[in-house]
Amino acid sequence: MYRIIGAGLAMLLAGAATAGTLDEVKTRGTLNCGVNTGLVGFASKDSNGEWRGFDVGMCRAVAAAVLGDPMAVNFVETTAATRFTALNAGEIDLLVRNTTWSFATDVDLKVDFAGINYYDGQAFMVPKTLGLSSARELDGRSICVQAGTTSALNVDEYFDRYQMSYEAVPVEGTAEAQSLYLEGACEVYSSDASQLAAIRATFANPGDHVLLEDIISKEPLGPAIRHGDNDWADIVRWTLNALIAAEELGVNSANVDELKAQGTSTPELNRLLGLEGRMGEMLGLDADWAVRAIKAGGNYGELFSRNIGVDTPIGLSRGLNLQWTEGGLLYSPPFR
Repeated sequence: MYRIIGAGLAMLLAGAATAGTLDEVKTRGTLNCGVNTGLVGFASKDSNGEWRGFDVGMCRAVAAAVLGDPMAVNFVETTAATRFTALNAGEIDLLVRNTTWSFATDVDLKVDFAGINYYDGQAFMVPKTLGLSSARELDGRSICVQAGTTSALNVDEYFDRYQMSYEAVPVEGTAEAQSLYLEGACEVYSSDASQLAAIRATFANPGDHVLLEDIISKEPLGPAIRHGDNDWADIVRWTLNALIAAEELGVNSANVDELKAQGTSTPELNRLLGLEGRMGEMLGLDADWAVRAIKAGGNYGELFSRNIGVDTPIGLSRGLNLQWTEGGLLYSPPFR
C-alpha cells in the first residue's frame, strides 16, 4: 500500500530494533501483530468480534510456529500513519497490513520485509454509471486519494505522463475516502486494487462500481519486522515461505498430519514437515514449526481462497499471485 511521505525522520528517532524479539514473544506468550483497522477479507472483526482475513492468517501462522497456538495473537489496529511508528517503537512484533515493500520503506524507515505475500498495484474505482473503461478516460475527473502518500504521488505521475489533469480530493484515511466517494464528492477512488476490491465488497450495491483494468504502479505487499533483528526476520520469512511451499508441494491443513505421520518420498517435503534435517533447530524452534503454521489456517492457496478469492465477496483472482509453476510470481526459496 502507500506510506506517509516524510516519515523517515520520525522513524529514525523511534530507535533501532531491539534484538531478541523471539525471546520476548516466547516470554510474553503472545504475538503482537499489527493489522489494518478494518479491511474486509484482509483483516477485520466478524460479528463475534473475532479477527479474520488473509493478513490475520499470516499472524496466526507465525504464532502457531513460535508459540504452538494460532490463537495466541494480540491484534493491534494500525493506520497508514501509525504502522511504522508502532513497529519501530516495539508496540508490535510484526506488521501484516497491506504494506508496500519499496526503497523508502526499506531503507529510509529502517523496516525489513520478510517477503511478498501479495503482488498488487494501484488502480481506480468508479461508478458504473460513468460508463468508463480505462484510466485514460479520467481526464478532468475528481479523485479521492489519501494526501501525503505514495498513492497520491502515483496518481500525479500517471496523469503527468499522459498529459491529463484531475481534481484532487485529499482524504485522511480509508473511511473518509469511502464516505466521500459514495456521497459523490469525488467521482473516482484510487488505491491498491486489492483494497478497492475489499472496500467495494462492503457497499450496499457492489455491482454499481467497477475497478478499471489499468494498474498504474507496482505494490508488492508483505509482512514487515524491525530492522536488524535477523533471527526474528528468519522466522517470519520462512513461515511465509512454508505456506507458499506447502501449496506447491501439495500440503494443506487437511492432509498435513497424515503426511507427517506417514512420511513421503519427496526429500524437500520431508524437510518442510520436520521429518529430515534440522531446520526447526536452525530457527530456534522445534521440528514441527512448519506443520503448525500450515494447520493454523492452511497453505497460501487456502488462505487466499477462503478470505479474498473468487468465491468470496472480495472476488480476487490469483493473477500474479499464482504459483510460479502456474505462470504466477509466487515462489519460495528451496527448503534445503
